[in-house]
Amino acid sequence: MPRTDSKTELTPPANERPPMFSRILVANRGEIALRVIRACKELGIETVAVYSEADAGAIYLQYADKSICIGPAPAAKSYLDIARIISTAEITDVQAIHPGYGFLAENSHFAEVCRSCNIQFIGPSPEASRAVGDKVRARALAIELGIPVSPGSDKPVADEKEAVRIAHEIGFPVMIKAAAGGGGRGMRVARNDVSLVSNLYAAQAEAQAAFKDPSVYIEKLVEHPRHVEIQVLGDEYGNLVHLGERDCTTQRRHQKLVEESPSPVLTEDLRRRMGECAVRFARAARYTNAGTVEFLVDDDGNFFFMEMNARIQVEHPVTEMVTGIDLVKEQIRIAAGRPLGYRQEDVRLRGAAIECRINAEDSMDGFRPSPGLIRRFILPGGLGVRVDTHAHAGYTIPPTYDSMIGKLIVHRPSREEALLTMRRALEEFVVEGVQTTIPFFLDLFSNAQFLSSDIDTNFVETYLGKRG
Repeated sequence: MPRTDSKTELTPPANERPPMFSRILVANRGEIALRVIRACKELGIETVAVYSEADAGAIYLQYADKSICIGPAPAAKSYLDIARIISTAEITDVQAIHPGYGFLAENSHFAEVCRSCNIQFIGPSPEASRAVGDKVRARALAIELGIPVSPGSDKPVADEKEAVRIAHEIGFPVMIKAAAGGGGRGMRVARNDVSLVSNLYAAQAEAQAAFKDPSVYIEKLVEHPRHVEIQVLGDEYGNLVHLGERDCTTQRRHQKLVEESPSPVLTEDLRRRMGECAVRFARAARYTNAGTVEFLVDDDGNFFFMEMNARIQVEHPVTEMVTGIDLVKEQIRIAAGRPLGYRQEDVRLRGAAIECRINAEDSMDGFRPSPGLIRRFILPGGLGVRVDTHAHAGYTIPPTYDSMIGKLIVHRPSREEALLTMRRALEEFVVEGVQTTIPFFLDLFSNAQFLSSDIDTNFVETYLGKRG
């Protein structure tokens, strides 16, 4: 992969290499909190873990140097309470806060508060977070840069009359999208005027409830797309690289289920062009730290910018496996003012990696959450198998938060070998006491259409419908 910008400097001025943090607060829970704690330990950094009353006694808290309860179970009174987290950071004398993903990870106000308190936020600047966090602004920036986007509105739609006008200009079907947030919330497909009007109000209400912002915009629906995202890293010295792609096409209701790298459908030329667009977008947004630029790819190999996520992603391990780069450690180094230690041409993708999200959900009952006590828990192993989890036998999955138990990742020399290893690892993975998505994945990894990657983002709904 060629270098994106050969004029950037890889190192800060001589004798000005900043010191590494000595203590970091981890403002999250579960497997990502454990992931960050482990990265800090390997960097020689002390950690302060915060937890809610619902997570009291979680074993992963024992790996932190200090753990402090910040409130009751509801996230609004604990993991989303900025004042409590900042006060904990101040009394424990940390230099930085790692937000993980979810909760406050993409909250530009939180990043601003950290800055005002002289605490380093391990993520992009508040300005960059705002620039990419509003999808309408991000879309406008992509257009300005000449990055392909699907036709649509250049600002939030004011009312149903304007929505109908735009839909008729670009042609049905269209996608209604929330301007703020992500995770599939505030998104609706409309194929005619009637569904457009009803879905417009539904999307606005969902966006308001989820993100406190009812703004939505409209764009032409890309039929039968694949969802492919590009991982980027940028430091404060202007160095920006991409680390290849992750294919997230296997999803249900816009929630990712399986991720893999490299994508089975990208050519070297398409990977290069998408990577260059991702880096160009991040550079224009003055983005630093880890981020992900997301695209849709159609049947003809055309790609369209969707959005940029200003955080570490749940699926970051697949990129780590194929590049050998520890993304969480890179986040910490960048936030400490360290430069990237490599250029674009140094990045190589080796082998194939696949990740399955193991959730406490009943796939035979609409993926209904299944919180409760895990009575038996046996992890798979063997060459090329990695499990990121905070769970264990005797752990009670609380009903308060997301249902993720962990992530099963495999890395093998080829996609064919990775598929076989994943199937074997799923068979070894035992979780008793709660329903999980493991049976769903065992079926999926026996499906010929999935194995041949002849799929689009609607595949899982179609597959589930046929399965009954």
